[in-house]
Amino acid sequence: MSALITVDLVTLDENLGDDRFAVIRHLTGKVVDAGRATSFDDLYRDAEAREAKTDTGIPGGIAIPHCRSSAVTEATLAMARPAPGVSFGAKDGPADLIFFIAAPDGADQEHLTLLSKLARSLVKKDFVAALRSASSKQEIVELVNSALGVSSAPKAEGATVAAAAPAEPSESAGQRKRLVAVTSCPTGIAHTYMAADSLSQAAEEMGVKLDVETQGSSGNEVLSQDVIDAADAVIFAASVDVRDRNRFAGKPVVESPVKRGIDEPRVMIEEALAASENPDARRVSGSRAEGSSSSSDDGSWGSRVYRSLMTGVSYMIPFVAAGGLLIAISFIMGGYEIANNAQDILGIKDGVVSGDGASLFHPGDAGLWQYLAAVVFVIGSQAIGLLVPALAGFIAYGMAGRPGIAPGFAAGLVANMVGAGFLGGIVGGLLAGFVAYLLAQPKLPRWLAGMMPVVIIPLLATLISSGLMFLILGQPIAWIMTVLNDFLMSMSGASAVILGLVLGAMMGADLGGPINKAAYLFATAGLSAGTDVSKEIMAAVIASGMVTPLAMALATTVRRKYFTEAEVSNGRAAWLLGASFISEGAIPFAAADPLRVIPSSIVGSAVAGAICMGSHVGSPAPHGGVWILFLVENWPMYLVSVIVGAVITAIVYLVLKRIGNATSGQEKVGETAAAA
Repeated sequence: MSALITVDLVTLDENLGDDRFAVIRHLTGKVVDAGRATSFDDLYRDAEAREAKTDTGIPGGIAIPHCRSSAVTEATLAMARPAPGVSFGAKDGPADLIFFIAAPDGADQEHLTLLSKLARSLVKKDFVAALRSASSKQEIVELVNSALGVSSAPKAEGATVAAAAPAEPSESAGQRKRLVAVTSCPTGIAHTYMAADSLSQAAEEMGVKLDVETQGSSGNEVLSQDVIDAADAVIFAASVDVRDRNRFAGKPVVESPVKRGIDEPRVMIEEALAASENPDARRVSGSRAEGSSSSSDDGSWGSRVYRSLMTGVSYMIPFVAAGGLLIAISFIMGGYEIANNAQDILGIKDGVVSGDGASLFHPGDAGLWQYLAAVVFVIGSQAIGLLVPALAGFIAYGMAGRPGIAPGFAAGLVANMVGAGFLGGIVGGLLAGFVAYLLAQPKLPRWLAGMMPVVIIPLLATLISSGLMFLILGQPIAWIMTVLNDFLMSMSGASAVILGLVLGAMMGADLGGPINKAAYLFATAGLSAGTDVSKEIMAAVIASGMVTPLAMALATTVRRKYFTEAEVSNGRAAWLLGASFISEGAIPFAAADPLRVIPSSIVGSAVAGAICMGSHVGSPAPHGGVWILFLVENWPMYLVSVIVGAVITAIVYLVLKRIGNATSGQEKVGETAAAA
């Protein structure tokens, strides 16, 4: 840290032109000449790409361009005081104090710490005035190192250090605000961790103590109760219901979908800080946040219903995956006819094993292998049979907390009984959750309140929601499901291609969001029927969902010069994510460049879906990407659809980048040199 900035990295009172990128090129050259970076082109490309995303000018005539780059060998700070000043996008005019932070690729914490310390020092008027009045490069070095709290080499003779140079702002633990946050998304694969990182980085920049709990699938970081109790406010960046939210009871809360934690982390933190000072702010109770909602937090019923639906889908997916894969394995073991023979082999009558069938030690005429295949099929069928009850139960849980689980499961079972399918499960879950939520609202005597969540609410909510489903709602919904199923069964030729186009476009539209999940739910709900059409729909959905992350991986490989090192790294990871049917692998690209990525994704994914449906590709498994290739019917066309869709998406994306003049730093350097 003592050599973070040296006199060789300082430029004073030179005319660097009127283009911010010319200043960045100049400072990039300083870093390379000082031996702090291995490649001018790579460092400039990364710095330019970062600057193109967000203006780095701040009020007061200051700019802080910065980047992470694999070309940087050690964290470096270069500084320019150009004459005249150069605009970096600040509303109050050009910047005449410009600090360029170059950090090694992967040194996120060091990068953010430097940026935060420097930014907080630059809001001090005395410090800024000292920088503007400094007469030598050595004096600049002394001022900056003092502000960053690091030692410097001895001053050159005659250099002075203004007494106004501030140390790191002192703030006692009692004065510093403490926040906690929970992030979660329907699949718990990508959004959960991206939101956690965004909030943590923003808090570091703002000087706020923030601890984050991730409730995802790739490892959870659980907050201790002591940390929660010490917090001034809570942030829920969650698109599914927060687990064990009673731990946060009584805390002021800001609650929004998980994507807002990625897009607006600083705003959410500011809202949480404001809520901590507001006695009328929304507060967390055991199953919901209650109190007056702030203008920034969507406490509407529409938001509640959306989060509840996403909660139901999130908890339903493991039932589908386990049951669907077990059924697929049984088909491999015993052939597709096992679906018709399993109950006879096992002696199952009216849903109960009668004892008249085969057993492990007496497999009978079927043989041991067919017996085991029948067992696997029945287990898978039982698991996937819980799809609708699990969907309904956890929708109700998302709306009313634990008191909603039993009524929701009961409503889902009734929906299955009357043939209302997954639509009935959605309606029954929402109805059960709504009734349970209303029953929890009245303030009751303590002796009665204790019985409500365990006895009274489940009893009444189950009776009302399941009664309405059985007596009134079930048959109309069952009729809709019958019409829909008959329509799908009749599809062939051009109609199947159109359906594939629609499903593919839905899978590519928001990459793990509600539109994507709606298409996936539509496919998995029909899979239990075991029909050819249902398997073709499932295959089309899986193939379409693989397209975009594979396309981003392909684009970063064939046109690396268009992307930053961080994007290239994301592209490498996207190969595996795409191959595994994890659409969220493309989210880093969609978040950074949605106007190019999303249209490209929709086009390529729609083509993949159409090819699958038109070629009658079928998958009995609900997940797995390329890893279920041995299960897929007409697997060559399955691969063709994925490859063609990915290539089309990559081409469209790169063409849109070219049309939008999203050229690389290397190209712009060459253009500038040619012009000179």
